[in-house]
Amino acid sequence: MELSTELETQIGRWRGYLQRHQAISPADLDELEDHLREQIADRRATGLDEEEAFLVAIKRIGNLDAVSREFAREHSDRLWKQLVLVPEEPDGGGAPSWRELAVVLALAVGAGVAVKAGLAWMGGDGALARNAGLLVFPFLAAYFAWKRRLTARVGAALLVPFAALAVVLNAYPFVPGGSTELLAALHAPVVLWLVVGVAYAGGRWRSDSRRMDFVRFTGELAIYYTLLALGGAVLVGLTFGALQAVGIDLEPVLEDWILPFAVPGALVVAAWLVEAKQNVVENIAPVLTRVFTPLTILMLVSLLAVLAASGGLIDVDRGLLILMDAILVLVLCLLLYSISARDSLAPPGLFDVLQLVLVGAALAVDAVMLTAMLTRIAEFGFSPNKIAALGLNLLLLVHLVRAAWLTVGFVRGRRPFAAVERWQTRYLPVYGAWAAAVVVVFPPVFGFI
Repeated sequence: MELSTELETQIGRWRGYLQRHQAISPADLDELEDHLREQIADRRATGLDEEEAFLVAIKRIGNLDAVSREFAREHSDRLWKQLVLVPEEPDGGGAPSWRELAVVLALAVGAGVAVKAGLAWMGGDGALARNAGLLVFPFLAAYFAWKRRLTARVGAALLVPFAALAVVLNAYPFVPGGSTELLAALHAPVVLWLVVGVAYAGGRWRSDSRRMDFVRFTGELAIYYTLLALGGAVLVGLTFGALQAVGIDLEPVLEDWILPFAVPGALVVAAWLVEAKQNVVENIAPVLTRVFTPLTILMLVSLLAVLAASGGLIDVDRGLLILMDAILVLVLCLLLYSISARDSLAPPGLFDVLQLVLVGAALAVDAVMLTAMLTRIAEFGFSPNKIAALGLNLLLLVHLVRAAWLTVGFVRGRRPFAAVERWQTRYLPVYGAWAAAVVVVFPPVFGFI
């Protein structure tokens, strides 16, 4: 039975609340949501309308789940309080799953072995850079496929983009060190990461709530991976310093063994830690977004001032344009993570206004960037790098303009926050399609140079 958009929004809010307030795996959350949908369908079959069926289903889920009771306490005005609040059951307190840890460690080691083999077979040339994502991301996708208990059919479907990219990246006669080879190496991980997202979503990529879950996961993964990298760097540095003091040089071991295994392995381990939903990062994430949003606004305003003072746009350094593109992508990531960490039921506030200012500043920077790029193309002609950068900036422009429009409507009380969320997640596949075009179409069009 197909559900209305409003009911899907309500289910998404319930799911998001549970994920933000409980150490629950996405697989268990998927099972709870499936159970909720079954309850709604059963209630609808008895003649209840959608709202009534949803409320009764929430009550039944509340009998099983303590966080649903807490959800009701915080949002009693939505009638969940009287329907969901039931006597709490004592926690079962199960032991940690050593089986999952064994799977994670095996996949982490497998990723390290793949990278080590890639170093041995491909050397340090462009082939290794092109295939870096193919050496690591399949192990991350395998973890989520195992975690979500994906069917063999869905698992086989996930293998198709990996295999297709492997053929393209290794069969194309790239000119060593050429522009199209570099573009392929930079854009292939974007496509592969969205494939990982399909595995993370349990194959339900069309669901807005699951795409937003993946956005939240990506942000938390970056935090965990950074913490692991910093901790590992300190540990390795101290160990090497102590050994060098007694005349032992472990630099060859670091380059040949530690880094090839630690860098990809830490990514799999970080994903597992995010799945475990450590409450520390859950509580820090909203704080981080509130700290870095105003700082990013100041950075963008400063960059606009620098660009305005630099004179003619045609004289803007090419390296600065590339750096500005990276900054705009970072701003977009911050915007997405801020939205994913926000309580969708909360009313508009000062932070929403700050986000609107952030989007406005990013739009101003993007407009300057587009003008500079079009000026350079008119003066010097087309090239793979210029077209790729131009396409990315046009995508960012559309994304940010629509995001600004919806955010204005939300701040003014004319649109629900769910409309802002839906736009962010539904636009993500556009970036994947563009990245795939850069990898597959650009090389033959530009003669693989």
